[in-house]
Amino acid sequence: MGLELNVPTISLLLLLASTANAASRVFDLRNYGAKPHFDITQAATKAWKDACAYPGSSKVVVPAATYRLGTVDFLGPCKGPIEFNVLGSIHSPGDPKYFKGDTWISFESLDHLTVSGTGEFDGQGRAAWGRSGCSKTDYCIHLPISLRFDYVTNSIVRNITSRNSKQFHINVFGCQNLTFNHVTIKAPEKSPNTDGIHIGRSTKINVINSNISTGDDCISLGDGSRDILIQGVHCGPGHGISIGSLGKYQNEQPVSGVRVIGCTLTNTMTGVRVKTWPDSSPGFASDIHFENIIMNNVDNPILIDQGYCPWNQCKPQIPSKIKISNVSFKNIKGTSRTKEAVEIICSKALPCTNVELRDIDLKYNGKDGPATSRCVHVDPLIGGHQNPPACTMK
Repeated sequence: MGLELNVPTISLLLLLASTANAASRVFDLRNYGAKPHFDITQAATKAWKDACAYPGSSKVVVPAATYRLGTVDFLGPCKGPIEFNVLGSIHSPGDPKYFKGDTWISFESLDHLTVSGTGEFDGQGRAAWGRSGCSKTDYCIHLPISLRFDYVTNSIVRNITSRNSKQFHINVFGCQNLTFNHVTIKAPEKSPNTDGIHIGRSTKINVINSNISTGDDCISLGDGSRDILIQGVHCGPGHGISIGSLGKYQNEQPVSGVRVIGCTLTNTMTGVRVKTWPDSSPGFASDIHFENIIMNNVDNPILIDQGYCPWNQCKPQIPSKIKISNVSFKNIKGTSRTKEAVEIICSKALPCTNVELRDIDLKYNGKDGPATSRCVHVDPLIGGHQNPPACTMK
């Protein structure tokens, strides 16, 4: 019996054959005039344009040295798989007034992208963190995100370092099947709004085997985050690993299918949490699971907070309309800096359902008694060892 091939299969084979026939090619920024300690914006833009137009696999290489780089948009689609390989240290403009938008470097509308290398992206954030009001009354909306990934599919970011971003280090939006592996993120504990990786409206995003120390959430998930895996991440200092905040804006998409597994949090302001705004628009957060987590000297290691209201910018008396369901906290151990180690504060309008606490062992570091737990508008499912003693619904 002969092999039968349909039209889509034949088209795919022809595409693969044409790509295989085109040899891989390296586009070294030195061939475009890049020199250490000088601005390489023009060189990087030209090299990317040529690499993106190449019909085979291409690699843009930033050699080992220190460079300055202005705002750059690395746009697709490209004709073949493309890699941005950073071996040197790329420095952002220091003055926030340089930026006309909210992004330093963006990768957009790309398939089979690789961002790699032993180099680093230095956001020069110290020049911006002291801006009046930035950390006390609002988000730093006028400061640039260091690395933005928009509408990127089937791609990987590995081995890079992001240092001292002015705002978020990495923002992911509209992406599918994107993995961050062995990524290092560094910023001081008091650097405001420097979230490590923020994910929104994206599917099948993996953050694995990475180290994040920053001044805000190590990883935060916004609305529309689905099928997310966070595994083997070391977080701290920072504000922990957060789902949300959710419900601040109209027409937010549900969050579902989140797994946070085998992570270690050290000296963080919160541990693992789900947070929603009071007086929110309707929404859903479900199928969220935290498992095998180590807490080292962490505030509020386990937290669901449906009254999240920074800077008093809400109506706290109006309950959240985000429905939280099917959430589990399993095998979470370590030490808490706060006496209340477990807090599950759900909405009066939509109490949480199917919240499970199993094998919890959190010791309070203080001297005013053992760790405690508190539950509001939730009756959690209890299993295994419980320290502190599991809370019941109030």
